[in-house]
Amino acid sequence: MRNTPESQRWHTRLLHWVGFIALCIASGLTNAGVKPPVLIGIDAEFGVPGSTSAQAVRLGISIAIDEINHQGGVLDGRKLVLIERDNRSVPARSLQNLRDFAAMPDLVAVFCGKYSPVVVESLPAIHELKIILLDPWAAADSITEHNYQPSYTFRLSLRDSWAMDTMLAQARSSGFKQVGLLLPNTEWGRSNLRAAENNSAHKNGINLAGKYWYNWGDNSLLAPYQKLRKAGAQVLVLVANEREGAILIREMVALPQEERMPILSHWGLTGGKFYDDSKNALRQLDFSVVQTYSFLAGGAKAQFVLDAAKKLDGVQNARQLQSPVGVAHAYDLMHILARAIDLAQSTDRASVRNALERIRNYDGLIKHYSQPFTPTRHDALGPEQAFMARYAADGAIEPLAPARKER
Repeated sequence: MRNTPESQRWHTRLLHWVGFIALCIASGLTNAGVKPPVLIGIDAEFGVPGSTSAQAVRLGISIAIDEINHQGGVLDGRKLVLIERDNRSVPARSLQNLRDFAAMPDLVAVFCGKYSPVVVESLPAIHELKIILLDPWAAADSITEHNYQPSYTFRLSLRDSWAMDTMLAQARSSGFKQVGLLLPNTEWGRSNLRAAENNSAHKNGINLAGKYWYNWGDNSLLAPYQKLRKAGAQVLVLVANEREGAILIREMVALPQEERMPILSHWGLTGGKFYDDSKNALRQLDFSVVQTYSFLAGGAKAQFVLDAAKKLDGVQNARQLQSPVGVAHAYDLMHILARAIDLAQSTDRASVRNALERIRNYDGLIKHYSQPFTPTRHDALGPEQAFMARYAADGAIEPLAPARKER
């Protein structure tokens, strides 16, 4: 099924009914010898217009759950069931969703979506509730780098510091020394500024010509863009989601050619309909974006996931897959969680949390994880996974350099 509003509503209704049935089983039918399911939550931005990130994360989880259930489930035959909640990228809604999830028996963990500010604002509640938060997208460093102990946040995704290092390295290799930063006035933007300032402090030949902030909902980014250009910036590092990214792109192509800076972009805008809204303008600009994985590299596991995506969501091939990093990250993270549940031999969240730090040797889609998480490291990926990519004419996201062929 393609990602139409009607298909989204259908999928949401289906998941809610499945979740309801699962809870009935968990609470009332265990005496009849039926093994209750193990519940997994997803709290993400489904209601944001044009979102593809939450849907990609859901797809990756669903593919992994189908595979795990087909192989017998977890805990000697208990099936996994996914329950969905929409936070619309609003922190207060996310907090309520987390509290609802925490009250559900046998709900082990909750996946989040792409919005770092939502997750960062939820950190106190996550640790008050002692509910495991699994992050397959949101990149703010502070999601896993905080003072809560023991930590209940685990990420298999990019970090802002790795994204910034990758973008600035690309600027340097392209011969640019003066970089302008255009940042959202959110924790995500501040996380990226810290990363840029830390990077530039290492005498790598890059100078931050200036930084300007914008607010989500702004209808123009042209003024700060022009200020950066006039301050001497040769290349723009853009931290934006799809709406603001599309606005800037359209404004830039209306400028004379000599006023259009190359853009190195963080990946937030790949979580929505950015390409659909910007494809004509993108052909006239030098635009590249950070990624961590490409299904275009091929391989047996990549093809397995793509075949499953075709059955679940009508995706015909890798070039049609929207927000591919969300699918890949969620798929690997769900498999790691299932292994932790079996290792813990329980749905007790504290036990599963401890088990996540002890998983060894998972052969995943993105890479081989010798130990995805440790007591001192709750990030399963590393900076070596980050690379720059471009939108092709058909909307596929292609690595600038040949992608590593994964398993």
